[in-house]
Amino acid sequence: MAELCPLFSGSTGNSYYIGSKSSGILVDIGRSCKQVTTVMQRCGIDPLSVQGILITHEHSDHISGLTTLTKQLRLPVYASPGTGRQLCYRIAFLEELLRPVAPGEGFSVGGLAIESFPTSHDAAESVGYALSAGGRKAAVVTDLGYVTGAVLRGIRGADLLV
Repeated sequence: MAELCPLFSGSTGNSYYIGSKSSGILVDIGRSCKQVTTVMQRCGIDPLSVQGILITHEHSDHISGLTTLTKQLRLPVYASPGTGRQLCYRIAFLEELLRPVAPGEGFSVGGLAIESFPTSHDAAESVGYALSAGGRKAAVVTDLGYVTGAVLRGIRGADLLV
């Protein structure tokens, strides 16, 4: 499995890098672009290795660096349709980079098989992500109101739960 590097976690911002040193994804970017890329470099990860950004929901502690990073690197942004609509209201140019993914839908980015699943949170359409590579699975679930059956199904079999 690719490595998971927690860059930031908490009410002041959330961001995780999942992948190898040469290819991976960000799950959320809740701190400034500068802060996130600085921490990535301290971890030995080149910010240019990011192949896409997965957004769990539209709250500022999960997207505050999104505008600048997508402007600089023109990365695809994966989010649920509800979250995507909220993001496009806030970030005018994002529509061309947005890749809406319905909860339950699978896709792949940077060598990772990814499936989103709905979560309970006070956001437009929040999701968690299960990411698999090399026979291993990690699940990233943030800001849960409570654990639903969909969350339990989404994290089932995970070797790592964040």
